Amino acid sequence: MKRLLLAMFVALSVGLVVWPQTGQSPTVMAEPKAEQKPVEGYEAPHFTLTGMDKQTYQLNGKRSKPLILNFWASWCGPCRMEAPELRKFYQKFGQQVDLYAINVTSDDSADGAKTFVQTYELPFPVPMDMTGEVANRYRIQAFPTTYLIDRQGIVRKTIIGMIDASVLEQEVRKLLAEKP
Repeated sequence: MKRLLLAMFVALSVGLVVWPQTGQSPTVMAEPKAEQKPVEGYEAPHFTLTGMDKQTYQLNGKRSKPLILNFWASWCGPCRMEAPELRKFYQKFGQQVDLYAINVTSDDSADGAKTFVQTYELPFPVPMDMTGEVANRYRIQAFPTTYLIDRQGIVRKTIIGMIDASVLEQEVRKLLAEKP
């Protein structure tokens, strides 16, 4: 009986020590930037993708310029409406920010993406998420979805649905006003 009580006491003690470390306690959330999540205030999930132009595009922490990630598919009606707005924005801010229009090719086709890029004359990089792994990391559930990421690699804004150039400009000006 004494052994059983001793074993229960030890198990309870260990449980009390381990349990707070595995739960979602406030101390775990104290340093949110150390954890990669597609959530505002957290470090953006890292990735490396090959673009339609065969160049390598990546996000892996700090950068020299803010980054806009726009997830899209060629069959998406709102993406078609948004494409001219993104082009307009990029013509104005392309020297100050990076814009990656990530085609979620796993939900699309490479040919469809290529036709889309040619039709809308997209001047910015188009990384191809062939497996959908990056879209999964960013928890993409609707197209288009746009993430604004600051120079520190932190997600600052998430926009689900179509965005126009003026709204994007307003949000990007906030990022550009921050000290690097």
